Amino acid sequence: MRRVAVAICTLLLLTACSAPPQKEIDRAQGAIDAARAAGAERYAAEPFAAATTAMQQTHEAVQQRDYRLALSRAIDANERALEAVRQAADGKARAQSEADAAITRAATVVRQLDERLKVAESTRLTSRETEAARRVRADAERALQEARAAVAVSDYATVAARVSGLPDRITAEIRALNDTIDAKSGRGARRRR
Repeated sequence: MRRVAVAICTLLLLTACSAPPQKEIDRAQGAIDAARAAGAERYAAEPFAAATTAMQQTHEAVQQRDYRLALSRAIDANERALEAVRQAADGKARAQSEADAAITRAATVVRQLDERLKVAESTRLTSRETEAARRVRADAERALQEARAAVAVSDYATVAARVSGLPDRITAEIRALNDTIDAKSGRGARRRR
């Protein structure tokens, strides 16, 4: 009886490994495609690369007619692709949160610059004295518009490129404007005494 069971198991195993594991290959390819669509190439690069490598090894094993290895590699590719999908979702959410925070930070500093420009007007600074601040303000508004448009299409890398360094640049301009306002209003002279 045991010999019959062993013979049947051996026959099933040989039969199962006599053809490429197409169902598993298709499942793994579908998972890789889903990972790519989820942004895994950008947000989960390591598991996505491992999944595509395992898939490539699957195809190589099929060409060599090593269907057991092909099955193993296809299952591995599927698991890694599914992990890439999970990590991509987390990475994308994190990137969106960071982009939103960067935009908020830059917009806050722009509002501070606007307030200082109003004070400059009330102090009667000339347009020449406020020219640099107004130029920075215009550049900042343009960068914020581009960053918001990038968020709308989930291009979070562009957001970082657009607003990177913007708060520091605006803060430096606010300081320069404050110095000019203080000098104009006479506070700078009183502080030096």
